[in-house]
Amino acid sequence: MDGDFHMDGYITVGGLTLIMALTLALPFSVKKIEEELEAFLLIMGISAVTISGVWSAALIEEALLEPVKITLAVFILGFAFRLARPRFKAWLERLIGAIGLRLTLFSVILLLGFGSGAVTAIIAALALAEVVGILKLERKTEIRVVVYACYAIGLGAALTPLGEPLSTIMVAKLKAPPHSADFFYPLKQLGALVIPGVLLTAFWGSRLPADKAALGGPGLASGPAETPAGIAARSARVYVFVAALIFLGAGLTPLAERFIPAMPLWALYWANSLSAVLDNATLAAAELVPAMTDRQVKFVIMGLVVSGGALIPGNIPNIISAAKLNIRSGEWARAAIPYGAFLMTAYFALMTIFVK
Repeated sequence: MDGDFHMDGYITVGGLTLIMALTLALPFSVKKIEEELEAFLLIMGISAVTISGVWSAALIEEALLEPVKITLAVFILGFAFRLARPRFKAWLERLIGAIGLRLTLFSVILLLGFGSGAVTAIIAALALAEVVGILKLERKTEIRVVVYACYAIGLGAALTPLGEPLSTIMVAKLKAPPHSADFFYPLKQLGALVIPGVLLTAFWGSRLPADKAALGGPGLASGPAETPAGIAARSARVYVFVAALIFLGAGLTPLAERFIPAMPLWALYWANSLSAVLDNATLAAAELVPAMTDRQVKFVIMGLVVSGGALIPGNIPNIISAAKLNIRSGEWARAAIPYGAFLMTAYFALMTIFVK
């Protein structure tokens, strides 16, 4: 009997390891899967739950209900943004006239960073693309502004379950004791780390070279306004994405519980540099388990959030902004990797000293 039990355990771990490997590797290497990521993750999630044998009515209910809030936020705010979009140019020009370009950029990045937890990272990224499309600075300068703003959005969106799927999954996976995560859990755990990071990022993102601080360059174009059908389709994709991650997280829990809590903090943090090329919410679904301590959770989430800004695939605001403004991968990497390396190193040093 014991031999059968152990054999079943090895089979389960082996199957889940294969699911994890496919989930991480295929979206990065197969274009069609990257384009249909939500459907692929749903298949992987259902497969993981089946292998683990954790199907239950409660899990199905969670997968159906947990995505509703963020989906509604994306849907409603998408239409609100569509209505407000024609007024952006007048608002921005008035603000620049009142306080100057650099202070305007600081204010915009700060507002998008802290506001993303309320309006979602998706809407913040759309607003960013619109603002940058209006600025008409030199291209390299605008790319730098976009990159820093996306770092701020990625940090700020982690503070609420409405901000982005990463924080939605964090609350969903840690709502059981001992964490008992609720709406304010991300803010309580990460606020002291994220708030200074957003402020610093807004400051550096607004520091334009003296010869680039005037309007009138060729700039980046933000493209046409979104259609109602496009807003509805994006909202549906968000719903499926979060539901898929609920299944995936539940299915991979036996694997995560076996290995993740025993990993040293430095490994938990630096291993999540993978988030630069892989969606950070997917990694959070695979890694977070209630058996982790709050300190481990902080190292995991901060590693995911910070490294996610380094390359276009790492975070939702990066993907949206780059697509809307036609920023190439190499351009993004040149602007983002140095600051990302600085943030990763600084956060690791500070958290190692101060987070107990």
